[in-house]
Amino acid sequence: MSSSESSVEELELELLLEALYRRHGLDFRGYAMASLRRRVWRRVQLDGLATITALTDRLLHHPDVLERLLADLSINVTEMFRDPGFHRALREKVLPLLRTYPFVRVWNAGCSTGEEAYSMAIALQEAGLLDRSRIYATDMNEGALARARTGTVPLASMQSYTENYQRAGGTRGFSEYYEVQGDMAVFDPALTRNIVFAQHNLATDRSFNEFHVIVCRNVMIYFGRDLQRRVHQLFLDSLVPLGLLGLGRKETIQPPELAASYEPLESAEKLYRRRS
Repeated sequence: MSSSESSVEELELELLLEALYRRHGLDFRGYAMASLRRRVWRRVQLDGLATITALTDRLLHHPDVLERLLADLSINVTEMFRDPGFHRALREKVLPLLRTYPFVRVWNAGCSTGEEAYSMAIALQEAGLLDRSRIYATDMNEGALARARTGTVPLASMQSYTENYQRAGGTRGFSEYYEVQGDMAVFDPALTRNIVFAQHNLATDRSFNEFHVIVCRNVMIYFGRDLQRRVHQLFLDSLVPLGLLGLGRKETIQPPELAASYEPLESAEKLYRRRS
């Protein structure tokens, strides 16, 4: 691709993101451009179009395009007890601290289809904390949230989820937490009643509560530097003093002045505690 073609493509992509924001209130303008470019071109090709501009035109005039594009742009890769070492560290380092609070609020930001929120609910249950906890699981993708609210996951995934659960330090038989209905596993309502699923856009929305724990894993790797800074400021503003933050293994707290507000609780698993 020539430099002139590249500059035209860059302009087309900027105009698409601006249209997405101004028409639908969804802000992807701070996301990492390389990842967005690949996903946008995938949608262009799947819709049988030739240019990003043609996709922008459809986005403005055909409402059904939004759902397909949002599914492409949103990152919905998730699994229960993903990275078991992180969840073991939660059990060993975080849950004992939460016992000191009369009520616990957890924010699972970027919850996708809910597997991470259910994982947190199980850990809290086994620590005897779920009855006095509330998990706020948020995502910008309403389609993913609708799936999460059903309290179901594909039965075909449960074998690998069981292995993750065991490696994460689970203390019960994992099958105790769900029943089989056809090709789906349906979670015990005792887990789901303490989870609130709600739409929230990390790029544009503000804090909505004070939390003792915020978990946002493998989300900010797709954000540009300015958006990462905004989100980290949002998390800092949303944590109680000595509140806890969990990130993905490839993520760090940026910039340094915000990182200075935390101390490591388990560095290898990217668990941090707010200093004050």
